[in-house]
Amino acid sequence: MDAYGKALKAYYGGVKKAKIKVESNIAETEHWPVKEFFHEWKDMSAIERKALESCRGKVLDVGAGSGSHVLWLQNQGIEAHAIDISEGAVEVMEQRGIKCVEKIDFFELKERQYDTLLLLMNGAGIAGTIARLPYFLGHAKQLLSPGGQIIMDSSDLIYLYEQEDGSALIDLNGDYYGELEYTMSFGGEKGEPFEWLFVDYDTLSAVAESVGMKVEKIMEDDHYQYLARVTVV
Repeated sequence: MDAYGKALKAYYGGVKKAKIKVESNIAETEHWPVKEFFHEWKDMSAIERKALESCRGKVLDVGAGSGSHVLWLQNQGIEAHAIDISEGAVEVMEQRGIKCVEKIDFFELKERQYDTLLLLMNGAGIAGTIARLPYFLGHAKQLLSPGGQIIMDSSDLIYLYEQEDGSALIDLNGDYYGELEYTMSFGGEKGEPFEWLFVDYDTLSAVAESVGMKVEKIMEDDHYQYLARVTVV
């Protein structure tokens, strides 16, 4: 089921008011305007712009979606490849003129090397859970050329649990507070639920160290979102 891809295709096909229904286990149901997935440089956040400016060499945009980021890179003369598991997203990217795009799961990539792995729109989410974060980083490590980097963003959701006195009410015996489950629906089509991870910077740094990598915080905004560079030690 490709509700996300169907929404992208609808918008690109002329349904400019298209919205995708997003349900999660942590917040009320939301309806996201699909046009937000097609934003240009002038509408991108400071973190997105900094991430794109930090790319170097041969770039792989993981979970490229509508292709807005890889399209900008391509227009700057950078060799940028795009992958996504959504068939609809891949079709849209091809129609938008992205030169190298492929429908494939990131975790199925083998025997390739890139100078930059780019993961935006809470790119750390692809790990799914804290337990899978070492596997994600280890797999990404194998895809990096010597001196390569991962440029990715995430958010610390601790603010959702903050109390009036500044403390945070978290169940220390439960799952990590940044592990969410999402379901997307569009045009009568409902996708399968999927896990998505929001990881705080300190936890990301500790996990990266455990697999022989290090993390550098490039920037942070006022809403607990940060941009990081991950490299091999």
